[in-house]
Amino acid sequence: MADLSKACVGILNSGSRPGSAISHSSPVDHATVLPPINESKLVRKIDFRVLPILFIVYVVSFLDRVNMSNALTLGLPEELGLTGQQPNVALAIFFIPFIIFEIPSNLLLKRFRPRVWLSICVLTFGVVTIGQGFVQSHSSLLVTRFLLGLAESGIFPGSFYLISFWYKREEAQKRFTAYYSSTIVAGAFGGLLCSAIANLNGVRGLTSWRWVFILEGIVTVLAKWLSESERQFLLKKTESNESHTVPVTSKDMVTFLSRATNWLGALMYFSLSVPGFSVVYFVPSIVQGWGYNTLQTQLHSVPPFAAALGFTLVSAYLSDRLRLHSPFIFLALALLITGLAILLTIHGTKTFSVEYAAICLTAMGSIGIGGHVVCWYVMNLQGHVERSLGSAWMICFGGIAGLVATFAFMKKEAPYYLTGYSLSLATASLCVVVHLCYGLLIWRDKRAMARNGGGNPGRTLYL
Repeated sequence: MADLSKACVGILNSGSRPGSAISHSSPVDHATVLPPINESKLVRKIDFRVLPILFIVYVVSFLDRVNMSNALTLGLPEELGLTGQQPNVALAIFFIPFIIFEIPSNLLLKRFRPRVWLSICVLTFGVVTIGQGFVQSHSSLLVTRFLLGLAESGIFPGSFYLISFWYKREEAQKRFTAYYSSTIVAGAFGGLLCSAIANLNGVRGLTSWRWVFILEGIVTVLAKWLSESERQFLLKKTESNESHTVPVTSKDMVTFLSRATNWLGALMYFSLSVPGFSVVYFVPSIVQGWGYNTLQTQLHSVPPFAAALGFTLVSAYLSDRLRLHSPFIFLALALLITGLAILLTIHGTKTFSVEYAAICLTAMGSIGIGGHVVCWYVMNLQGHVERSLGSAWMICFGGIAGLVATFAFMKKEAPYYLTGYSLSLATASLCVVVHLCYGLLIWRDKRAMARNGGGNPGRTLYL
């Protein structure tokens, strides 16, 4: 996978995208007469070269988050002697370097080029994941979890940043969703994978939870295509006028942090990600609390992710057709709040079907709409500087949400998880408010641009 990722990630070095409000000059001459290019064929070429490798890379990396939660049901706490909040600490420590190094990692991505930086991240991730399968104590587990967070800090925001420069805004939602759905596929596949790996218990003297990490790590470790005229057409098509090699200055950072939309976008992703990470991390534990054995728990963990995948694919298609994001986010939040309200108030063996349907609604309204939130925010940013900062900034707040979520569902509160459901419902309600505020600011800016005759011709905002 490392050779594959190094070869394929190298394709991501040439695209550029729209002009930035944080301006640096290295303009593309839009007046240049370019030879005829079949645009739809070029977009398909990008789709088949860019998205599959990014999708595969992030599926195997996100599997770690899912498989850690599954490993907790396969005997990891008992074998390592974890008690009290130690399993939650093991989940949480992943997010400390993940949060701290998001923005520095995107800056290093610009400095060393994607083929080098993302390849290093993926290879490191795979090696450390294999090592996680051989840990013998709580402290060694914490070390591997910390290193995994450090390695993964460069993959997710870096990939969003790169995708944002390959497509026009009206083309972007389906591509963002295709990439973001890798997290949903990992959630569903993780449950199926762990149900199969459970049968390896005792093979080579290793328990099944160790095989979860070893096999995943092995998969991760084992894992110039545009002509010049096509490159120039792509730059013109996406109205780019900024070099992707320009440095990010302290003034850029101050300007970026001074804008309310950047804070609202990050807070919107944070408030959605708390229930989102709760689904990813604790669905197996919630299902197990209903009295299922290990195999049944893993298999019952798959349908919520399948429901989320179906919802995100349909809504992404409609969003691109209508060129709207906000209504679909609002619909998802309604599903999320409905699902959480049911889980918070209805309990008992006789209401299993209702509770299980509520988990599916929660998954659809959280991880099923995350790609829309990221796309809406990132594609309203302008140029390489804003997007390199903005993609990492938003995912950083998602990491903070993950840190919060790991302590929301405590084993002592099973099977009702009053704290976890209450916190998720509160943050989902906050997301509704922040979503409306962000949408109003974008609407205000669009009206201001219209009054000024369109403003910057390379700048378009979407609701």
